[in-house]
Amino acid sequence: MRRTGSGHAALAALALLLVAMPAWADIEFYQAVDRPEVGTEDVFQLTVVVVDPPDNARVQFPAPEDFEVLSSSQSTQSSIAMTGNGPPVIQTVRKHVLMMRANRTGNLTIPPAVLTAGGRTWRTESIKMTVRKGHVGGGSAQAQRQRMPDPFRNFPGFGGMQDPFADEEEEEEPNGRMQEDIRIPRGDSDLFLRATLDKKQVYVGEQVTLSLYIYSRVDLSSVDAVTMPKLDGFWSEDVESPTQLSGEQRVVNGIPYRTYLLRRRALFPVKSGTLAVTPAEADITTGFLFAGHRVHRVSNGLEVEVKPLPPGGPKGMPSAHVGEWKLSLDVSQTRVELGQPVTVRVVLDGSGNVKNVTPPRLEAPAAFKVYDPTTTDKVTPNKWKIQGRRVQEYLVMPQRTGSFTLPALEFPYFDPKTGRYEVSRTDPVEITVEPGAGGVASSGPATSPSQMADAASEQKNVLTTGGLRPLRYQARFEEPAAAVWQRPFFVPAVLTPVGLMVALGLAGLVRGRLSNQDEGSRNRQRAKAARKRLAEAEKLRGGSSSAFYGEVEKAVLNFLEARLHAPVGGLTRDALEAKLAEAGVDAARRQRVRFVLEACDAGRFAPGAEPAARERILDDAAAVMEGWDK
Repeated sequence: MRRTGSGHAALAALALLLVAMPAWADIEFYQAVDRPEVGTEDVFQLTVVVVDPPDNARVQFPAPEDFEVLSSSQSTQSSIAMTGNGPPVIQTVRKHVLMMRANRTGNLTIPPAVLTAGGRTWRTESIKMTVRKGHVGGGSAQAQRQRMPDPFRNFPGFGGMQDPFADEEEEEEPNGRMQEDIRIPRGDSDLFLRATLDKKQVYVGEQVTLSLYIYSRVDLSSVDAVTMPKLDGFWSEDVESPTQLSGEQRVVNGIPYRTYLLRRRALFPVKSGTLAVTPAEADITTGFLFAGHRVHRVSNGLEVEVKPLPPGGPKGMPSAHVGEWKLSLDVSQTRVELGQPVTVRVVLDGSGNVKNVTPPRLEAPAAFKVYDPTTTDKVTPNKWKIQGRRVQEYLVMPQRTGSFTLPALEFPYFDPKTGRYEVSRTDPVEITVEPGAGGVASSGPATSPSQMADAASEQKNVLTTGGLRPLRYQARFEEPAAAVWQRPFFVPAVLTPVGLMVALGLAGLVRGRLSNQDEGSRNRQRAKAARKRLAEAEKLRGGSSSAFYGEVEKAVLNFLEARLHAPVGGLTRDALEAKLAEAGVDAARRQRVRFVLEACDAGRFAPGAEPAARERILDDAAAVMEGWDK
């Protein structure tokens, strides 16, 4: 039985080996690049393909020193084919995509990739690359991509089928643009700034929009500071300045990034030529909470080719008159009584440099008095350009009755879309001035002397009847005022500082006397506090020796300081006795003071004294403090 079992096991192992061998034999393993020639600023794609890999297969990607791997991704595709009466055939293709960039120029080599499975090893062919300095153009990456071997060429029913990965469509961004092909800064591939312009060639005065983005593959916490570029030769207006980071997905050279808009500005060049937009800078914090890391990033610089306005335009037309504009005239009323004002609004709507555009000045007949206008702007920026309205409002006062016409206005401008000069015009407006209450109607616009007199009379009637009066100033003569030194307040004002100084001196003298009195009072208070401290020491006579004797010593020394008006805490016993003698203290009291202090030293450093000894020390200390003023 044992021999039979062993034979079955051997047959099973042999069967498994025979099943596994065709699978290993059919393994295809190769690598390819999308283009054999690149620049040091280009990102290219290396694709490693494994056909029918075993479950335990492991791929080791090439790690050349001359190339930098920016990102990697993996995808798997399986296909099923029916082969007549036999079982269905399943084939799996595993694809690894590496985005890489060369570190130096020259003829470089990408080493083979390695596949290991079941103790066996497969290697791909190495790849020769030509690397040049900078950026190598020459068509899209799709056109430059090499034709990879067909992984399904030996698959039943799929002979000659093209590589399913070779014709993948480029991923589009949410805004419809194809994936971007830009230069990723070396060392900052995970997080960098990028400035963009919506146009590279414009006319003088035409808007070009500058956008500043963060491209990130790491988590962002905050943007701490942003320094926008220097814009010499431009008039700029903010279009969009987000207060919160809101990202969107974009693909750069095949690498997915999260992009965040920092600033968007409208630039209006004021001179022709090649104008530079210097790099922007930002301080950015990545990560969250205590794992945050602050980095500094600098964006790319830009250039704009600014063309002068073509010849044939109005002489002296400002560069701000570029864009799309529409001029209109709005009158508050076309029929008015003499002496009542009329409001006339000259409105300029459109897109362009709204804050610098100049509407035409209102021209009115001599029968109207036109006051200086007030100007208001309403800018309504959208996502990419500046548009809005500039309004000049005039107050017009009729001076005579009759029908008068405000002439048509013209606004010449240059339309960069058509490349031509255009003129926006308004229609003339007729205003009828009627006589007011008590007014005199005008007989016409003639300028004869008699009619001029009538007009003056009519103006007088308007001023008096309509409620307006001429300004009159009533003047009167007054005697000159007396000199300052002759006025009553002069002498007190001069003597006041002297009086203040004297008062301050007297206050200081009184304060000094009071302080001397207070010093004696403070000494008495200190002596009283020392006696109270001795009473507190009496409560400690049954406790620790060091605490009891220390409190008694402090009470005696504080009392002596209060009576001698000088510190005695640091004096030796002999020096203290000499100071007491100098103060006129009798010998018996000096001897008692010395005895008390030496007993306190003995009690603190040689504990074990009887309670009766502590009572005696308290009595002697109290005797020291009694009868001092006698």
